[in-house]
Amino acid sequence: GIMGSGKTTIGKKTAKNLNYNFIDTDQEIERITGMKISDIFRKEGELRFRSEETLALKRIKKGPPSVIATGGGIVLKKENRDLIKDMGIVIYLVADVDIITERVSRNKNRPLLRVENIREKVKQLSEQRKDLYLEIADIVIDTGSDRFDNLLLKIEKEIKLFKQNK
Repeated sequence: GIMGSGKTTIGKKTAKNLNYNFIDTDQEIERITGMKISDIFRKEGELRFRSEETLALKRIKKGPPSVIATGGGIVLKKENRDLIKDMGIVIYLVADVDIITERVSRNKNRPLLRVENIREKVKQLSEQRKDLYLEIADIVIDTGSDRFDNLLLKIEKEIKLFKQNK
């Protein structure tokens, strides 16, 4: 899902519950490059950052089973969508534009949100990427309408159902 949908927060807890590693692609990129994401965007541009996302996915794919939180724009590249789809169960986290706006307004380190109207930008990104997320999603979870504990239970239930029906 897009930024603020809960990928990192929910991903960490889901990984712990499943006894898996948790990997955040943005943190992986920062670790490998030695640069903050905002610095990569500012100094080298979005294209370089998107290339780093692809390299990160390829590295992660070789590792042990993990819960992976990706950057919201990782789906913009077809190669990334193919890699993600091939890595395991894909969960698309979605929430209402107003909820996402409220969540992301607290964090000033998001390069794509250095704009006048954050809500409008969130809406635009959400609409632009929705079909790309749906293209690869095995499970869709609305993170805006339920308590955190209930969301975790819902995700675990959906994963079990998906595995049974596969």
